[in-house]
Amino acid sequence: MENKKIAQYFTEIADLLDIMGENPFRIRSYRNGARTVEDLPENLAGLVREGGDLTRLPGIGESLAEKIREIVETGKLKFLDELKKKLPVGLPELLRIEGIGPKKAKLFYEKAGVDSIQSLEKAAKDGRLHNLFRMGDKTEDNILRAIKNYQKGAGRFRLDVGFTYAGSITEYLKPVKELKDLIPAGSLRRRRETIGDLDILAICKSSSILMNRFVKYEDAEDILAHGTTKSSLRLSNGLQVDVRVMGAQQFGSALLYFTGSKSHNIALRTRAQEMGLKVNEYGIFRGKKRIAGKTEEECYHSLGLPWIPPELRENRGEIEAAAKGKLPRLIELGEIRGDLHAHTRATDGKNSIEEMARAARKLGYAYIAITDHSKAVKVAGGLDEQALAKHLKKIEKVNEKLSGIRVLKGVEVDILGDGTMDLNDDILKECEVVIAAVHYHFNLPEKEMTKRIIRGISNRYVNILAHPTGRLILEREPYRVNLEEVIKVAVNEGVVLEINAHPARLDLNDIHSRMAKEMGAKLVINTDAHAISQLGLMRYGIFTARRGWLEKEDVINTNPVKKLMGLISR
Repeated sequence: MENKKIAQYFTEIADLLDIMGENPFRIRSYRNGARTVEDLPENLAGLVREGGDLTRLPGIGESLAEKIREIVETGKLKFLDELKKKLPVGLPELLRIEGIGPKKAKLFYEKAGVDSIQSLEKAAKDGRLHNLFRMGDKTEDNILRAIKNYQKGAGRFRLDVGFTYAGSITEYLKPVKELKDLIPAGSLRRRRETIGDLDILAICKSSSILMNRFVKYEDAEDILAHGTTKSSLRLSNGLQVDVRVMGAQQFGSALLYFTGSKSHNIALRTRAQEMGLKVNEYGIFRGKKRIAGKTEEECYHSLGLPWIPPELRENRGEIEAAAKGKLPRLIELGEIRGDLHAHTRATDGKNSIEEMARAARKLGYAYIAITDHSKAVKVAGGLDEQALAKHLKKIEKVNEKLSGIRVLKGVEVDILGDGTMDLNDDILKECEVVIAAVHYHFNLPEKEMTKRIIRGISNRYVNILAHPTGRLILEREPYRVNLEEVIKVAVNEGVVLEINAHPARLDLNDIHSRMAKEMGAKLVINTDAHAISQLGLMRYGIFTARRGWLEKEDVINTNPVKKLMGLISR
């Protein structure tokens, strides 16, 4: 039982209670519980089996602890089953559609008989939503567009979901004797922001024993295939996992083939044909003779190329760069010296300033910026000028107390609809790190949104633009903005662009990160951590940066604090 699975139970309960109009505090406790569980580095199922105290976890009281134990021990939750009986089965899924919250879902159900995404789509097309409260043609068009976006992502999973299950399955299979190698391939290995399925390659003489163990994986819902060299499962969340056993002499060529991308492989095949060679998953051949296949390095070398990191294998110029010896030396996680975007209990975080600082120091960081929300983010308990001033004093006191790490005084300040700052300049100038962000009014026309953000980052106290497109992967599309114009102004103003490392954001994405680099922008990789466990999300930002061809020199938080402060100063 993975933590993400337990979190799904709590999220589903919160959604159902929300639609039913239950107590907001009760709903929030389930949502907070889901976030806590999902972000935990330790496996909750193991903690339950060991008889550990679950209530020591932040946001987990006795009620949630009992439910966690029930889920782990039975694989079910009676309370959730009872809730499901009270509403149509497809109704909670409406909340996955951008722009539809619990109140709208309930309104659609009660006034238009909408009880699923399919019936919502039909109602919008038929114009049956037109006369509902504050709704017109534009609302129906927006709903149809949001449904289309949702369906486009159906069957795909966030990168962190793939990582969780890849890690769990490989650990589960490792006890098999004679297992020599086990590597997840496909989109996961290329670190794409979403994956469609999971491919795992193995070298194992006891292939039948390996496959027999694999099909007994506890989260398997269906066995799609069970053979001695390939088996497939569908997990309870719908993710398909394939395990293939390959011979040692062809493992490298198979890993290259199943890692992809398809367009990268086609480009390699074209290059091979020009050299009189043939490439497939079984090796590199000259005629019938296999000249390479044992390792990826051997395969690339046979084509006159150095090994190309998996993150670059998208046929975006990597083969040409490799042939000229001009591949970038991609940034590494170990080169990050600090995190410039983190929240505490002062707003919607789970830990204190000191706890966040100590956790950052434990990671080997030299600095962390505490950047709690400004007052516009009411749902997070955002700080006004007076509250922020007191908060900055608390940060100073933590700095006096702790050694070995610098806690930077910061704030995440909202860019309001007209482009002005949510806080006045008198308090912003007291901060060492000012992060500007958009959290509301996403539906502005592109020209207005671009003007809004440009005006915001033109404020002389702003250092960083956070999650610049506002997207949530598989949940919310980016807002309409001319990012090229924003980047131009950021370069001219000396404002740093963020790669938000949270796997729900990864914003800037890989393509925009590379564009920003080529336009001369400075970038920073931040976690936007709301708990000490989320500081570990930095690796997902690194993956995105690597896919964007970024090197250490392109990212400001690879520098010691003195140089960093010079880089972010306006």
